[in-house]
Amino acid sequence: MAERTAIVGAGYTPLRALSSHASFRELVFEAAVRAYQDAGITPADIDSVVALGEDYREGTCISDEYVPDQLGAVQKPVHTVTGDGVQGLGMAWMLLQSGVADIVVLEGHSKASNIRHPAHVEAMALDPVFVRGHAWNPLFVAGLEMQRFLHETGITPQQAAQVVVKNKRNALRNPIAAYPGQITVEQVLKSQPWADPLTELAVAPPADGAFVFVVANAAGCKRCRGQPVFIDGIAWNSDTPNLATRDWTRATYIEKAAARAYEMAALQNPAADLSFIEADDAYSYKELQHLEALQLIPKGQSGQWLQDGHFDLGGKLPVNPSGGALGCGNLHDASALRAILEAVWQLRGQAGERQIPNARRGLVCSWRGVPTATGGVAILSGR
Repeated sequence: MAERTAIVGAGYTPLRALSSHASFRELVFEAAVRAYQDAGITPADIDSVVALGEDYREGTCISDEYVPDQLGAVQKPVHTVTGDGVQGLGMAWMLLQSGVADIVVLEGHSKASNIRHPAHVEAMALDPVFVRGHAWNPLFVAGLEMQRFLHETGITPQQAAQVVVKNKRNALRNPIAAYPGQITVEQVLKSQPWADPLTELAVAPPADGAFVFVVANAAGCKRCRGQPVFIDGIAWNSDTPNLATRDWTRATYIEKAAARAYEMAALQNPAADLSFIEADDAYSYKELQHLEALQLIPKGQSGQWLQDGHFDLGGKLPVNPSGGALGCGNLHDASALRAILEAVWQLRGQAGERQIPNARRGLVCSWRGVPTATGGVAILSGR
C-alpha cells in the first residue's frame, strides 16, 4: 500500500424490525449527521461518495439517485456498488489510494420492511433455466447447504443452534440491536421448521437501519478530527453462483478473500493476531462455515470450539460480539457495514458492556446471501 487509509467517522441508526416513522432517506440523513460529527467535518469537506444499492431489494429503480441529498453531496461524484459493505469499503479504499479523493463517504442502508414478499424477489436471482423452474425458495437452498455442511464436518444441529444462543445473548449488550434475547438451544431446534435442518430461529430476521462512514487517506486524515481505525487488508471474491457446480461444504469465496486480505495486512498468524471476528451469520451454520473458511481453526472443529466457549465474549477468539445478524437483524448488503461499525467501536474502546479488552485488530467477514457465493474480508486495526 502506498499509504494507510482509515475510517475517521462512523454514523448509524438504531436497528428496528419496522421503521414506519421514517423513510430510508431520513434514516440515511440521521446516520450521516452522526458520521460528520464523529469525523469533525461538514459535507463540504468530502470529495466523493460510495453508495451501496441493490434496486430489487429497494423496490426503487436506481435507488442510489436518492442518496446524495441526504449526505449533503449535491454535485459530488457518486460511485454505486451493487455489493455488500466490504466491497463498498474496498471501493472507497481504492479511490483514496489512487489519489482521486482524500475524503470519501460510504453509505449503506436497509429498508427491508418495505418488501412484503422478500422470498419472491430473491427467487428472481436464482438461475432461470436450471433452478427457478423448481420453485425453490431461497431458504430451501440454505437448508440444503446446511444439511451438506453438517454432514461433511460432523458439526451437530445442536452446535449450530448454539450460534443463535450466543449471538442473541451478545446482542443484549448492544443498544442498537433489533433482536436481542435469552434463548436456549432447545428453543432454536423446536422453532418452526423452514428447510430441514434450518428452523425459524436459525435464520436472521430482517431489519431496517442505515450506516455512513467517513474514510480518508493520509492527507484527508489531517483534515478530520475523528479517531482513526485503519484498513490493513481488504479483499472480496465471487465463486460460482451455479448450484450444480459449487462446493456445498466450503465457503471458497471467503477462503480466497481471506488469503489476499491476510497477505495485504502481513498477518503471519491470524488466529493469534486478531482480537475478535465479525462473521456473517445470516443463517446459524454460516458463522461456523465462515470461521473455518477463514482458516482460524482446524477444519470441522468450529462446532466444538463454540461449545467450549472459545467464541464467547470472554473466549480466546470472540465471534460476533455485536450479536451478528441473528441478534441485530439481517440488513442484507448493509449487514457488513453493521459489522464494520462494531469493529470501529471495539478498536476505539467504545463498545460498552461488550468491549473486548485491549482490542487491537479485528476482522469482518461478509456474504451477499443466497444464491450468491460472494463475500469479502476486511482487517481493521486501531493503530
